[in-house]
Amino acid sequence: MNQDDIKSVVQEKFLSSERVTAFLSDAKVLYPERVMKDRLLAIVEFGDEKAVFCLFTSCYPPKSFTDLSIEIVLPIDNSFKCEIDNKPTDPEAVLYLNLQSRNSKFKFEIQITPRVDNFVDDLFRGIDAVNKVPTQPEFVWLKKYKGKSEEDIFAHTMVVERSGVAHTQSSAPVAFRESLIKHKMADKEMEYTFCKRFTIFCGTWNVNDKPPVIPLKEWLNVDKEPPDIYAVGFQELDLSKETFLFDQTVREDEWYHAVLNYVDPRAKYVKLEKVRLVGMMLIVLIKAKHVSHVSNVICDTVGTGIMGKMGNKGGVSIRFDIHNTSICFVNSHLAAHVEEYERRNQDFRDICNRTRFAQPNQLPKTIKDHDHIYWLGDLNYRITELDPSTVKRMVSEHNFGPVLEWDQLKQQHKIDNVFSGYLEGPINFKPTYKYDPGTDNWDSSEKNRAPAWCDRIFWKGKEITQLAYRSHPSLNISDHKPVSAVFSSYIKIIDEEKYRKVYEEVIKHLDKMENELIPQVKVDRTEIDFGTVRYLELQVQTITIRNTGKLPVEFEFIKKLDDTSFCKEWLIVEPYKKSICADEVCEIHLKVLINKTSACKMNAGTDKLYDILVLHLYGGKDIFITVNGTYQRSCFGCSIEVLVNLNVPIKEVAVGKLIELENKRDQTVSQQSTYSIPKEIWFLVDHIYLHGLKEPNLFEQPGLHSEILQIRDWLDSGSIDPIPGSIHSVAEALLLLLESTVDPIIPYNLQSVCLRASANYLQCKQIVMELPEFRKNVFLYLCEFLQEALQHSAENGLDAKTLSTLFGSIFLRDNPNNSHEPQTRINKQVVDKKKAQFVYHFLINDHSDLIFSR
Repeated sequence: MNQDDIKSVVQEKFLSSERVTAFLSDAKVLYPERVMKDRLLAIVEFGDEKAVFCLFTSCYPPKSFTDLSIEIVLPIDNSFKCEIDNKPTDPEAVLYLNLQSRNSKFKFEIQITPRVDNFVDDLFRGIDAVNKVPTQPEFVWLKKYKGKSEEDIFAHTMVVERSGVAHTQSSAPVAFRESLIKHKMADKEMEYTFCKRFTIFCGTWNVNDKPPVIPLKEWLNVDKEPPDIYAVGFQELDLSKETFLFDQTVREDEWYHAVLNYVDPRAKYVKLEKVRLVGMMLIVLIKAKHVSHVSNVICDTVGTGIMGKMGNKGGVSIRFDIHNTSICFVNSHLAAHVEEYERRNQDFRDICNRTRFAQPNQLPKTIKDHDHIYWLGDLNYRITELDPSTVKRMVSEHNFGPVLEWDQLKQQHKIDNVFSGYLEGPINFKPTYKYDPGTDNWDSSEKNRAPAWCDRIFWKGKEITQLAYRSHPSLNISDHKPVSAVFSSYIKIIDEEKYRKVYEEVIKHLDKMENELIPQVKVDRTEIDFGTVRYLELQVQTITIRNTGKLPVEFEFIKKLDDTSFCKEWLIVEPYKKSICADEVCEIHLKVLINKTSACKMNAGTDKLYDILVLHLYGGKDIFITVNGTYQRSCFGCSIEVLVNLNVPIKEVAVGKLIELENKRDQTVSQQSTYSIPKEIWFLVDHIYLHGLKEPNLFEQPGLHSEILQIRDWLDSGSIDPIPGSIHSVAEALLLLLESTVDPIIPYNLQSVCLRASANYLQCKQIVMELPEFRKNVFLYLCEFLQEALQHSAENGLDAKTLSTLFGSIFLRDNPNNSHEPQTRINKQVVDKKKAQFVYHFLINDHSDLIFSR
């Protein structure tokens, strides 16, 4: 949503005769009570009269005028005064706006934006107009707008996102009070903190499977002063199949020690954290003198390969708190290929949505929940619409501007499709990809790729200035050049004496506010109907909770008696606990998603789209909210036994009949069954066999979610049209279908036998022979298909190890009902290798004697 859209929403808050002439979206109230949460300031004109409005928004950006509430109304009359403390030239600085009208005084902190000049000019035009008229305006139109008291403004700032795990009701008042104190102290942190400049070095390099055989000094140690923090990211650390499949590599230690050897020797550095996922690694080092001020160091990894499993693409992240500032570093390797910019955008969103930093007794933090964020990596965006020779010519002339106009990342960033809210410095260096390894020559292969700035560094946060952004072409062992950026970042440091004084003030103010009033809220609706819900199709509805009392209220959705969770597995509630202040409005997002686990239960009738949520107010009553919907059954989530007996599309099967078939599936399989294998599996395999066996990166490159949903509908409806979507989407749909069956191809009760026999082909063969007929058929049919795919490995890039690992995890699926402790990483690797080994036998050996005869 752009600024004009926000202005339109603000305008809707007023009558059509009351025109919003100027507005600012990021004002903070500093006086009479410091409020760190942004407000909206608007100048509204009615005829010849003007007034300044300060509005609170329950969400940003506001979606409708109902999200806005008016807090302050200042008529521009002859008592109105406006003073500007300073108007600096620094574009990242702020100005302080002192407004006085009648007996009200307010001070606002405003971030410098292009809109500030228009707002201030409009303000002074209003003052000049008032001073020229002989009679003062009456402002009758303002009587319907009642601004809030100073105490109410203070209450609006005490919105606390309750942290931690569920606690007992008896502990709630203490925890709630502590949470309010913590939040209010955060609002007042400017009163007890000062800022100190830290220098931060961020570096990224796709090393293209090369070991560290050259010095890294020209990359890591070229600045006048040693940085306080190093964040160094690598991609394609190791391209071996062993690393790709089992996440094991010796390169991790090799490159880590190379970094330690070549960081600036003028300072002593220690490792804060190191994290790796397949070929992506992120290392964060910090000067030893700062370590004692660091806390809450946590890392996470997100794979965005096919089905979200393979970590050949994705992101690795490290977060920590230093003094009173939270910092997050992200290193990512996004999808390749020139035309796949939408997939790169999706990878970015997946990393943002799926990265979670779990902390004891707190809700997990996401990437966006940090003061400073630095995002680096091989982002893989390319140059479009220019032929390689033109790009090379312009680059050789150092004429980067016209080339960058066709940079996909610049284009996507400009329209907020990716890295919205992030900044990138000016690019004044040559493209970093693609070179002939060991040289400074552009790619001379047959593909003749246009050079591109694949390797980038973005940042987000206040008080950050980029000091340098450069590439390091002398390091030429890879087909990429390393890139680095240096930042001057202001870190907030606590003044302990001032902190104690502010803390005492907060305690006194809180004591004054507390009384014995019972918490009261109003929920806008207590019955939520999601209508028709489909497999893997997320649906979201929103309810609003308003605190109608005079005290802050803490709520939490709690478990019903004998339940293990407060909601069913297909339902997500965000936030599920929070504190809201007097007259505060909180939006609760209810999300329904039927996945492979819940689809089986829906098809079998053991679960349905119905749940009752208990909204508990600490110190108050419980409110019951019902959630319901109708699930549209799909072949995804059916058992193999049922699918082989369906001679019509599942959409034509009555719900009651499907439930009956699933509950009697062991009895439905007979020699008179309609098919030897499910027709849905045959359709997908046949399509790939006819159109996709030579497709590069088959079963490695993810499909598009929108296309997978189209394929789902095609299978469920029995359409006579061609299968929609790309080969990659069809391949992923096949994997999803196999993963969603009620039981895996090889039943859970035989998995331990399979693992023990995995080293012996004859024993594995004997196990398959003894499988139930239709499971054996599916297993052998798919293995025959995969053998055919391997015949085209020169074109599709497949190999038996990759396929056996991918399909091993599907044929020998882990039992979700096992209650034992989670496997260690080493044990899981051992089990995964045995699964792969079991399947591997059937990809390299002739087993035609086992093929079904029907």
